[in-house]
Amino acid sequence: MRNLLFLILLLAGCAKLPSPFHANDVSSNFGQVDFHLTDPQGKARTLADFRGKVVVVFFGYTHSPDVCATTLVDLAEMQKLLGKDADRVQVLFITIDPERDKAELLAQYVPAFNPSFVGLYGDAEATAQAARTFYIAYQKQPTSSGYNMNHSTGIYLLDPKGRVRLNAQQTQHIDWLVEDVHLLLSGV
Repeated sequence: MRNLLFLILLLAGCAKLPSPFHANDVSSNFGQVDFHLTDPQGKARTLADFRGKVVVVFFGYTHSPDVCATTLVDLAEMQKLLGKDADRVQVLFITIDPERDKAELLAQYVPAFNPSFVGLYGDAEATAQAARTFYIAYQKQPTSSGYNMNHSTGIYLLDPKGRVRLNAQQTQHIDWLVEDVHLLLSGV
């Protein structure tokens, strides 16, 4: 009987506790991550530049007919709801369309949603490397008026130590995203 009680307690200790986060905890899928991209002012950027902040990474493109702009609107709302903690969060928009999303366009487009947002770009190789790092798939899709970019979606959240922790769907409620950011800021 005593051995059975010990076994039950041991197994109970192995049970996975529910996540305190609303977004998917993806920390076990990532080791140390980084990228080498450029901001609209021509400055080379890596994730280390944003250490100490919760970093919100979103891949998209400026010519998107719907999802990308909507997501940036939602992230701007998140920043408002964070209040004074918004200064401890950095939103990064990484373009998957460096052919059209040049520095001048990113410099106007991305901060139009929130002045603190930073748009990043790279050449085709740097873009592909950054996308692979975050398991983002993308492909040019010809249309009658040029092309669109089909791509996987999701918002990645990194903790202040630079570790990828969460993947939130674009449909996640903004209040939940704010709660997740607060948890990351608190060191959870």
